[in-house]
Amino acid sequence: MDLSKIMAISGKSGLFKIVSQSRGSIIVESLLDGKKFPVFATHRSSVLEDISMFTYSEDVPLKKVLWSIYQKEDGKEVSIDIKSDGSVLKNYFESILPDFDQERVYPSDIKKVLTWYNQLLAQDLISEPVDESEAEAESDKEEATEEKTGEEKAPEESNKKKSEAKKKSTEK
Repeated sequence: MDLSKIMAISGKSGLFKIVSQSRGSIIVESLLDGKKFPVFATHRSSVLEDISMFTYSEDVPLKKVLWSIYQKEDGKEVSIDIKSDGSVLKNYFESILPDFDQERVYPSDIKKVLTWYNQLLAQDLISEPVDESEAEAESDKEEATEEKTGEEKAPEESNKKKSEAKKKSTEK
């Protein structure tokens, strides 16, 4: 799940996909109605990749919370009413993230996360999060393989160049 191109903008409802960048702004497209508009530095906005939820032990990235909701709901929309009472929302959220900090995570935050989940699900943007250390290890393996094949070719190429240089010098 790549949340680095999805953002929330304060004062605007819904989520927005980053389309492109211009000189002084970012062009975004609404996931709700598809309208495009510029977002300037004066707008308070956050990329979903940078958002995490408070817990008593450590902060949990939003993508892991969204994946937990996805697993609980079997890939369907949230089963509770998002406009429910705060205690109902907290009980539901506790089933997803058992050790979330109930003093720092407000019912409005829970409503926002559940709304975002439904919007991302409608756009088919929710998938299992890839652990960053596993992804780095995978890319390191690929780079090591490329370097080995490059090292094996290098001596052959240098031998060809040397033999060509000898031929040219003996021809003169």
